[in-house]
Amino acid sequence: MASTRRWTDQQVEITISILLRIGVTLAGAIVVVGGILYLIHNGRDIPKDHIFRGEPADLRQIPGVLNDVLALRGRGIIQLGILLLILTPVARVAFSVFAFWQQRDQLYIIVTLIVLVVLIHGLLATG
Repeated sequence: MASTRRWTDQQVEITISILLRIGVTLAGAIVVVGGILYLIHNGRDIPKDHIFRGEPADLRQIPGVLNDVLALRGRGIIQLGILLLILTPVARVAFSVFAFWQQRDQLYIIVTLIVLVVLIHGLLATG
């Protein structure tokens, strides 16, 4: 039997705040762990600030980041934390779609879906 109970605005706000807090905290913790691993392996290197080097190719794509994480490379773990930080507000918008659906608020469902599509397009678009 389907539940007809709807979420209140306060319940939605509390859930969103918890989602954001967990996402930011987890992302920060992952970046700190990656930073520590990076310093353990590269802490004695002398920085060459006069030479610009972009990110290596493996850190520009999600599969490469995941491979670096599995290999316990500090830079890959830092990138994973940054990706999680970027995805946290996207998860908030996705949850908002679900919450508005629970509240049966069609206007906000449509507006939030548009925002979600724009966010995802912006994240996936290249060039």
